[in-house]
Amino acid sequence: QVQLVESGGGLVQAGGSLRLSCVTSGSAFSASVMGWYRQAPGKQRELVATIRSRDSIDYTDSVKGRFAISRDKNTVYLQMNSLKPEDAAVYYCTVRMPYGTDYWGKGTLVTVSS
Repeated sequence: QVQLVESGGGLVQAGGSLRLSCVTSGSAFSASVMGWYRQAPGKQRELVATIRSRDSIDYTDSVKGRFAISRDKNTVYLQMNSLKPEDAAVYYCTVRMPYGTDYWGKGTLVTVSS
């Protein structure tokens, strides 16, 4: 079983920064992919960033150059800089296990004031 707990969300002014953390437990250390998605009100959940290894990282175009995903053992981070109002959303941590199952956290809310 895999458990994911996100933290680090909050209210920030546009241009500010936040660092999201996702602590995993169970067998998540063997996850093949770890990542962050987000869902804004009235919109579909969208991929923000994924990390397979230090050399295999992907970002959605809208966050490139501003966000950075990293992984340390059982924790995955999302450093968010130069935040914009359109970055406001609930951010979800996810892992994909080698056997193909995806696990999700409950999300952490990011609010960006203009």
